[in-house]
Amino acid sequence: MAKRVAIGQAGGPTAVINASLVGFVEALHQEAELFGVYNGYQGLFENDMEKLDSELLGWIKLHKLVNGACLGSGRYEFTKEKMQRSISHLKSRGIDTLVFIGGNGTMAALQKLSEEARQMKYDLQVIGIPKTVDNDLAETDHAPGFGSAARYIATSVRDISRDLCAMQNFEQVRILETMGRNTGWLAAASGLLKNGEKDGPHYIYVPERPINHALFIDHVHEAVRSYGYATVVVAEGCTINAYTDQVEKATVNGRAVLGGISKVLEDIVKTELGVMARAEILGMNQRSSSTTASTQDRIEAYEAGREAARLVCCDETERMVTIQRTTDLDYNFSMNSCPLHVVAQGGERFLPDAFIDDPEAFYNWLRPLAGKDLQPYPIVRKRRIRNEKHKHSSIPSS
Repeated sequence: MAKRVAIGQAGGPTAVINASLVGFVEALHQEAELFGVYNGYQGLFENDMEKLDSELLGWIKLHKLVNGACLGSGRYEFTKEKMQRSISHLKSRGIDTLVFIGGNGTMAALQKLSEEARQMKYDLQVIGIPKTVDNDLAETDHAPGFGSAARYIATSVRDISRDLCAMQNFEQVRILETMGRNTGWLAAASGLLKNGEKDGPHYIYVPERPINHALFIDHVHEAVRSYGYATVVVAEGCTINAYTDQVEKATVNGRAVLGGISKVLEDIVKTELGVMARAEILGMNQRSSSTTASTQDRIEAYEAGREAARLVCCDETERMVTIQRTTDLDYNFSMNSCPLHVVAQGGERFLPDAFIDDPEAFYNWLRPLAGKDLQPYPIVRKRRIRNEKHKHSSIPSS
């Protein structure tokens, strides 16, 4: 008897989340009856599911290169009671397998759903497909979605920095804020295309290490004094030693929405250095830009979906697909899996000290994921100075 399999998408979308969905349904549609879950775990609770007939399957396949989440995604407070109701919905439809594409919260919820199903004496197979731009999932070398977001940030910071270089007689400092929540993978990616000390970003701050207020001012002062401008990148989850808490924009359904640390730093620069500074949040294009999506990221997202289909056919359960590198000589990858409870226990995967202390090692690790086709701009040339009085910017010496 063919399996009856429900597939859903949860959490913040990425540029390649639909590629995983397409990989999964293409690999499994002839082996099982497939159902799409709309709007993530909320759809599971509300019984908002639909059988994927040939027309719907064809429509999903059109989204292989499309960003967003074509089944709908979102965040949802998934309580024990809601899980029990969701399992009842699955049971009433005869669905024996549940697959979700998502990040840390999604994987933890899948594990709890499986445990709850056992308590309810319902035999439910569960499989997770990794997805996150933050790259904070444990047990996998990296997660689909990260490579494309890193590519967008690297190219955006390269371009914004060159723009500031051209406008340094009008403004001197730009502070660019990236996503990443409590981890610095995305912020660190901003330096991938830096080409010489005059190029931005001049300084990158990650949540793994609090910002030293005095040292931050010294860094910005020195960059403006030496180069005429300073491009600074800061992750949204960073804290400053003078302030103990992360900066939050809002709280939605009990979840803190981080954002605004760049504005705090802008005010500090204006007040303490007296130069023109601008804070910019790079925004949702970090996770949604299809025009800068990484080809390698799309390939791996699709293969992660296919690997999940294989796990379903092999009757594996409570496992998440993982990506592993297979050689140090040149980049290659293989698909594997690990227990969901191990992912949940691993918590957030932080940017390691080895990458923070040796950025070039991080960029060598990152380059295949963001795209080896990316190229830095020519080095910013040091201009010949005709008059000594024009040698430095107007920023006063400390």
